Amino acid sequence: MKEKKQAQNVNFNSFSELLAFLPEDQLEIFEILRELVLSTVDGIEERLSFNVPFYRLRKGICYIWPGAVSWGNKTWEGVEFGFNYGYLLADEANYLDRGNRKQVYNKRFLKSADINLELLSAYLLEAAEMDELMYREKMMKSRKR
Repeated sequence: MKEKKQAQNVNFNSFSELLAFLPEDQLEIFEILRELVLSTVDGIEERLSFNVPFYRLRKGICYIWPGAVSWGNKTWEGVEFGFNYGYLLADEANYLDRGNRKQVYNKRFLKSADINLELLSAYLLEAAEMDELMYREKMMKSRKR
């Protein structure tokens, strides 16, 4: 019988377990990003998925992925902040990393001083606006059927 490969190095049941697990440098970055999301977007929901927080209104908006929480066998330095529909954001400053992804764009922070709160806040508001527009568009299409 083939052994199933574990996708992650942890399994958190709560945010407090996640916070207790994070190394101090990642915890500092994580807390700044989390506060930014929760204070910028009214009504945003926070849920653990893949053992990291994902944030949503109607659909997924963004996530915060500390590098200490593996994906597969891979961990990394810093904390990744990603936008589920990053390709819809204007990003005229070319601040977000696209990598080889078509939809999800992100930014990895190695220290808290690297975080541009003003720019990320603007992106969060734009992402929330896009979320509402996609929802309205979907509702209009379903009404036409």
